[in-house]
Amino acid sequence: MVIQSNMSPEAIVDVWGETKEVFKKYNVPLTKQTLETLVGSERLYSLLQELNSVIGSSTATCIEGG
Repeated sequence: MVIQSNMSPEAIVDVWGETKEVFKKYNVPLTKQTLETLVGSERLYSLLQELNSVIGSSTATCIEGG
């Protein structure tokens, strides 16, 4: 996955504008705080999955650690 929990919604939308609608859906503000501080752990995995799906990224498209 390209988008990770240590990234901020603001930075994510700056790079991938199409993710803005996902943040609206999850009611996550576009701030500089990290996703892990803004979203509870029970919703975080779903949010990350959906964000990465929108940009066409998955664990299959990325190499661990690189």
